[in-house]
Amino acid sequence: MTSPRPLLLVGAGGLAREVVAAAHAVNEASPTWRILGLLDDDPGRHGRVVGGVPVLGPPETVSAYPDAAVVLCTASPRDRSSRYRLCHRLGLGRDRYAALVHPAAALARSTTVEPGAVVLAGVVTTADVVIGPHCVVMPACVLTHDDVLDGFATLAAGVRLGGGVRIGTGAYLGAAAAVREHRFVGDWSLVGIGSLVLHDVPAFETWWGAPARYHRTDVPSGVLAGSPP
Repeated sequence: MTSPRPLLLVGAGGLAREVVAAAHAVNEASPTWRILGLLDDDPGRHGRVVGGVPVLGPPETVSAYPDAAVVLCTASPRDRSSRYRLCHRLGLGRDRYAALVHPAAALARSTTVEPGAVVLAGVVTTADVVIGPHCVVMPACVLTHDDVLDGFATLAAGVRLGGGVRIGTGAYLGAAAAVREHRFVGDWSLVGIGSLVLHDVPAFETWWGAPARYHRTDVPSGVLAGSPP
């Protein structure tokens, strides 16, 4: 019988607590993870307990636990490049990152979930979906046939994607956004809560509304600093 693998979560906010809950749910079905603790840049959190898990220190503490799997647990539309920057900063290989899928997600057998991705409860994928590295798919999202999420993309709760949609690197879709089939949501773009995307969204642009329209352009912090491993 395989022993549960040690697990470190980078971040100590809401997403980290959700991932802790998901890891416990996985363990209830089959003992898989031994949660060592959380890592966070805020020194005020060090030594505290968040979500029943100790905050051990800053993200670089991963070096003290070479056998532990790691999940980057930060996500915010106000700082949508946070996981990208952490990945680049820590410089870990792909094999150090865990893909964590809640057992209440309903993923088709043809779904690919890359290292570092987080898939929470109630997510549905239908056929031939790819969830890229370090993506976060929050509860009750629906990804239909041939959808692709590039690395570091975030789908907030209740997002719906038509068939053949591609979500670019680092893009963030707000809660309950819907995207028409065969559209492309560009790298590092932001789609607002409840938006209806009927056209391709160019990289770095912010769109919202029903139908969604262009509102502004911005480049998230650190995305041109270099490619993460």
